[in-house]
Amino acid sequence: MSNPNELRYSKEHEWLSAAEDGVSTVGITEHAANALGDVVFVQLPEVGDSVSAGETCGELESTKSVSDLYSPVSGEITEVNEDVVNDPSLVNSAPFEGGWLFKVRVTDEPVDLLSADEYTAFSAG
Repeated sequence: MSNPNELRYSKEHEWLSAAEDGVSTVGITEHAANALGDVVFVQLPEVGDSVSAGETCGELESTKSVSDLYSPVSGEITEVNEDVVNDPSLVNSAPFEGGWLFKVRVTDEPVDLLSADEYTAFSAG
């Protein structure tokens, strides 16, 4: 498993892209997608919702379990990935590409986000 170097990662297994015009993309990591198993339902925040770093903002349901989705940053939701809502398996098949979850206009970013190497070491145990 390879975690893209250009992304940053939370200890809750979400990834965050670099901001473009103040907006970052959020998804879950391949490690998290594999741990969940086949994702069958995704509940995402609504466009316009405010999210807080480290707080629950949705959930992912798989054939094995239900898992909370956490926002790695604070900000306002600007877009949700309707493709994932309609086809939750994208979270498993393309967690870093088509399986992204939402975009957020970042107002505050925690200092404890991890680099790809730090996340790889963290997720290895």
